[in-house]
Amino acid sequence: MRPALAATTTQARPAVAMMQGAAPRSTGEPQGVSLRLAKDEELFAEGEPAEYFYRVVSGTVRTCKLLSDGRRQIDAFHLPGDIFGIEACAEHRFSAEAVADATVMAYRRSSLDRLTREHPAFGEQLLSSMLRNLQRAQDHMLLLGRKNAKEKIASFLLDLAQRLHERDHVELPMQRNDIADHLGLTIETVSRTLTEFARSGLIALAAGSRSISLVDKVALKFLNA
Repeated sequence: MRPALAATTTQARPAVAMMQGAAPRSTGEPQGVSLRLAKDEELFAEGEPAEYFYRVVSGTVRTCKLLSDGRRQIDAFHLPGDIFGIEACAEHRFSAEAVADATVMAYRRSSLDRLTREHPAFGEQLLSSMLRNLQRAQDHMLLLGRKNAKEKIASFLLDLAQRLHERDHVELPMQRNDIADHLGLTIETVSRTLTEFARSGLIALAAGSRSISLVDKVALKFLNA
């Protein structure tokens, strides 16, 4: 559990750099608290008060829930520019962790109305991000309920390439066990399916890295249809 963000001193963990009270950026972005997270570091836990919401500056953050039997379900991966953590209730329904080293900007939930009023561009960004999050949640529900392993992975690769603004290449920011827990698969199924895609010429895998080339996007889109 992270120290309260309300603190304005540097008495929090050294891994967290707080810049509350810094001057707003010249781009018109509102003030926030900059937090640097190490790999697998928790930003907030399920059930904690949802006093802040967040924007990813760099890196990737996963939101996830641990089931009673110990299984993990990853709800979403949040990439640079994504806004997350706005809840309909007073507590967080999921936990949030850094996939690798990441930086996020934290904003007070109680200041949401003022922030959007004083910074209209930020308000538009916030609304757009929330709509995209809703669309991805709906797509994820369909993926988990109706798609097989090949369709799930094809859908995941195409969506990630689009979100990373890449045409034919993806550098996976997450490990395969993260992908498995997001898609409702085992890590063995993820690895086997990626290997099968590579053998069939749909993708190319770089040995010893997370680099994937989308060789046959038409075939991948057919699986995703």
